[in-house]
Amino acid sequence: MATIVFHPANERGHANHGWLDAHHSFSFASWYDPTRIHFGELRVLNDDIVAGGKGFGKHPHDNMEIITIILDGVLEHQDSMGHKQTIVPGEVQVMSAGTGVFHSEYNHQADKDVNVLQTWIFPNKRGVTPRYDQKTFAAEERINKLQTLVSPIENDDPGLKIHQDAWIYRTTLEAGKTLTHKLHSLQHGAYLFVIDGNVSVGSQQLKRRDALGISETDALDMTASATSDIMIFEVPMVR
Repeated sequence: MATIVFHPANERGHANHGWLDAHHSFSFASWYDPTRIHFGELRVLNDDIVAGGKGFGKHPHDNMEIITIILDGVLEHQDSMGHKQTIVPGEVQVMSAGTGVFHSEYNHQADKDVNVLQTWIFPNKRGVTPRYDQKTFAAEERINKLQTLVSPIENDDPGLKIHQDAWIYRTTLEAGKTLTHKLHSLQHGAYLFVIDGNVSVGSQQLKRRDALGISETDALDMTASATSDIMIFEVPMVR
């Protein structure tokens, strides 16, 4: 029997700092929910709006796999490894913080907000050399199928690489279509996050920004009643 957790959009943590309007799927900063610390090795899923002309100043990270996905707007990244790059919709950035890295993220467009998904996944190796990568993923290549954005560094699957036995997928599922994701292991779980649209997983309906975690199963079936933009995070559930 599969174990299922449902996280409605309106029950996420919320903090509006003026320049930053943040929604947290898991406990983060001043928002704490003991039932929502993480989902397996998935530690953070933040849905952030960064105001025009604002951003995150230089700050440190270590021993975490950090994945940034831009939904709208343009964000500039700078880090202590010497990278200075912009990230736009359709692009994904990964940063293995490893032994330690400093970075900043800034929205230089004064008249336009940035909507960014910030994801942290616990690594399976500590103390690695920090690394950075970034790639564009074509939207037409995920219509009614799973597009692999991130996969394990030890694996030959497509996507950007991280130090964890985890995968991140994105799909645009058209109305009336059903898609099945087969998990790589029974020790894994899948966390489905609806960016936009209307999706059902079994008897559970999910709307915009709703999420559902499922574990102790070998597959996840989803059916769209409206064209839907969906993320799937497959992670080990051992933590």
